[in-house]
Amino acid sequence: MLTILGFTMIATFLVLIMMKKMSPIAALVLIPALFCVFVGKGAHLGDYVIEGVGTLAPTAAMLMFAIVYFGVMIDVGLFDPVVRGILKFCKADPMRIVVGTALLAAIVSLDGDGSTTFMITVSAMYPLYKRLKMSLVVMTGVAATANGVMNTLPWGGPTARAATALKLDAGDIFVPMIPALAVGLVAVIALSYVLGLRERKRLGVLSLADVLETEKEREREKGTADGTETEIATETETVLVGAGAGAGAGASGGSGGVGGGKVRFAKSTGAPGSGTDAPSEGESEGEAEEDDDVRLQGLDPNRATLRPKLYWFNALLTAVLLTAMIMELLPIPVLFLLAAALALTVNFPNIPDQRERLAAHADNVLNVSGMVFAAAVFTGVLQGTGMVDSMAKWLVDGIPDGMGPHMAVVTGALSLPLTYFMSNDGFYFGVLPVLAEAGAAHGVSPLEIARASLVGQPLHMSSPLVPAVYVLVGMAKVDFGDHTKFVVKWAALTSLVVLGSGILFGII
Repeated sequence: MLTILGFTMIATFLVLIMMKKMSPIAALVLIPALFCVFVGKGAHLGDYVIEGVGTLAPTAAMLMFAIVYFGVMIDVGLFDPVVRGILKFCKADPMRIVVGTALLAAIVSLDGDGSTTFMITVSAMYPLYKRLKMSLVVMTGVAATANGVMNTLPWGGPTARAATALKLDAGDIFVPMIPALAVGLVAVIALSYVLGLRERKRLGVLSLADVLETEKEREREKGTADGTETEIATETETVLVGAGAGAGAGASGGSGGVGGGKVRFAKSTGAPGSGTDAPSEGESEGEAEEDDDVRLQGLDPNRATLRPKLYWFNALLTAVLLTAMIMELLPIPVLFLLAAALALTVNFPNIPDQRERLAAHADNVLNVSGMVFAAAVFTGVLQGTGMVDSMAKWLVDGIPDGMGPHMAVVTGALSLPLTYFMSNDGFYFGVLPVLAEAGAAHGVSPLEIARASLVGQPLHMSSPLVPAVYVLVGMAKVDFGDHTKFVVKWAALTSLVVLGSGILFGII
């Protein structure tokens, strides 16, 4: 009964959010509360929720201060050179932009933290996707899948959990898996190429300069309609070497870009002296508000928050932070808390400036932390009622006896649904030891089982139980249901490519 209710609860949650009948936060709270009553343990709901909140509180704290820290680093210009390099490659070609998204997400994933990866990737690529009217779910899908492959790094979490659960060396698990994971990463790049070609076919071969010129014309028309002869938007032109389209981001008072041609960024400011943004002709109020998102100013070389004299201090601070994370010198929430406080104090010594930076990132902090605590209700009920254990036992017991010698392949296949519907902790500490025991009875090495357990990570990174995915969809302003509908098939395909490669190379 618990097994049926567990699968029904998860299915209900996914269906409702994908059909947009409920918001993710509401679904994460109300659906498990309702099923907790169905199970007959409604009286214990409070205990389950408190336990879930207690488990995820460090994660919420880490995300809060990580958003502040990396938000400040983006504000002060630490990542501008990396972003410009990616944008130089992308130009204004939709195919290159999607491939660039995958490359950037894979590179930044080397720090082992999904939230960091998504914050940097979205901050860098969001302006291009918005300006060129590309699909934002393509961006979130590619970023999540690329990060899922890279999440298997020994300091990323799953490998360390597998090593701990089976008492193995993390290097012995990870190193032999490198060829299969490399093929998985190539598959993500190939996927991004195909999706990019689809975007190029949908939108045509674009010139960012033409897009921005169209925006400027619309602004001029709006200014004329308002009876003003003053040019509404201020602009800076950057003449760049080479032919082709330009790329970049800018704001009132400045612009930035890389690529070929002239790049002009204009921002509607409404009638002079009004102090408000006015929607362009043909736009709704909400659309204009979206187009004026502060992240469209991301590479403005004249933004007030830049701290070029502190560039090497910020680079060193970030390197020390990432090193301390990898070496586990302190708990990750504590490291981000200390780093965020230090970054704010050094870069913005005036208290009003610090408040302004905190306020600028408060929206993301609130959205993400709210999602995490709502997810605590979901995971708390799943664990507390015993549904997750019942589902795992049902799946393991359902494995035919004849599959015993192939338990590594079975583990790889099971890792897709199990790591999607369960937390990594639940899978690696609860299910993996059982699978390893079943494999050992048929002569299958625990190392093979451990390696196979990593296969499902590309899909796992888009699970509703992964806090980092809420950073991704929140910053990209993508509905979680839309992201889920788009990414599941591609992430599952990538996982199967990794599994197939592992079998082909004799790793699994």
